[in-house]
Amino acid sequence: LRALVREIRPMGFILFARNVEEPAQVRELNRELAGLVDPHDPAFLAVDQEGGRVQRVRAPATVWPPMREVGRAEDQTAKVSTAMAQELRAMGFNLNFAPVADVDSNPANPVIGDRSFGRDPERVARHVVAFLQAHQAQGVVACAKHFPGHGDTAVDSHLDLPVVERDRPDLEHTELAPFRAAVQAGVGSVMTSHVMYPAWDEDWPSTLSTRILQGLLREDLGYQGLVFSDDLEMKAVAGRWPLALQVERMTRASVDVLLCCQDPGLQYAAYQELVRVQEDDAGLEQASIDAIKRVDATRVRFFKAEVPPPDPTRIGHPDHRDLALLVRARGAA
Repeated sequence: LRALVREIRPMGFILFARNVEEPAQVRELNRELAGLVDPHDPAFLAVDQEGGRVQRVRAPATVWPPMREVGRAEDQTAKVSTAMAQELRAMGFNLNFAPVADVDSNPANPVIGDRSFGRDPERVARHVVAFLQAHQAQGVVACAKHFPGHGDTAVDSHLDLPVVERDRPDLEHTELAPFRAAVQAGVGSVMTSHVMYPAWDEDWPSTLSTRILQGLLREDLGYQGLVFSDDLEMKAVAGRWPLALQVERMTRASVDVLLCCQDPGLQYAAYQELVRVQEDDAGLEQASIDAIKRVDATRVRFFKAEVPPPDPTRIGHPDHRDLALLVRARGAA
C-alpha cells in the first residue's frame, strides 16, 4: 500500500468492514493513512456509515437503525446525523458516503430498500437535507448518492447493469427531487450510480454519461462541487467496457474522483489510464485540472473550518445509544 500510494498519490482512502476491528484501531489506521500523503493536500478518509445494513464500524460504536426508520421518526434525522458525525470524526474520518438520496420507489429493489428515507420524494428530500447539514456542521463531508437515483431498479448494480425505463417528467419529479434539494442545501459531494436512464442517455450509464453528469447535474441543477464515481469494481461497469474507455468517459463527464475500493491492480491501472488520457487530449487535461480545483475547494471548505476537535468519548456514548433506541421505537410504530 505504501508503495502504491507513493506512485499514484490518491486523493484519499475508504475503509470497509474488513479493515475494522474496533474504534481505537480505526482511529490509528486513519492516522497512519493520513500520514502517507502530503499534509498540504490532506487525504479524504472515507467510509460508508449509513446506518442499518450499511455501517462499517459497529459496536462499541453506536449501531444506528436504517434511514427508513429514521425517516419515520420524523424529527430525529439531524440529531442522528450529528451524533454519527461526532463518532466518525473521533475515529479520524472526514468524509461519509451518506446520505442515500434515492427514493424507495420500487419494492422489488434488492439494494436500496430501507437504506432510503422513504417512498415520498419530498419526504426523502427533507431528511436528506437535515442529514447533510448536520453532518457538515460537524466537519464531516456528506455525499448524496446515487445520482440521479438507484431507487427504482430491480437489479443490484454490484451484480449487473440496471436499466430504468421511465419518462423524464416522472424521473424529474421523483428521482431528482432529493438531489435538487441536496444541491441547494450545499452538499459537499455527490456519488454517481451505475444505472442506465434511457430517457436521459440511451448509450451510457450515469457514471459514464456526459449528458447526465455534466448536463443534468452540473448545468441543470447547478452543482459545482465534488463528484465521485461509484466503485469501478462493480459488475455494472467492470469488464463491460475497457477501462481506458471508462476513464475517458468519466473524465469527460466531469467525475472528479474514481473509486477503486479493493483491487490494487485496478487502482494502478486506472491511474495509468488517467495519466494517458490527460497527455493525449487537451480537453481531458483541462477536465482534470477542473477536478483538482474542485477537490482543493472541498478541502478548503471543510478541513479548515472552525469545528470542535474530535472527542473519543462520543464513540458509543450512552446518549447516542439512547437516541438509536428512540428512533427504532418510533420508526417501528
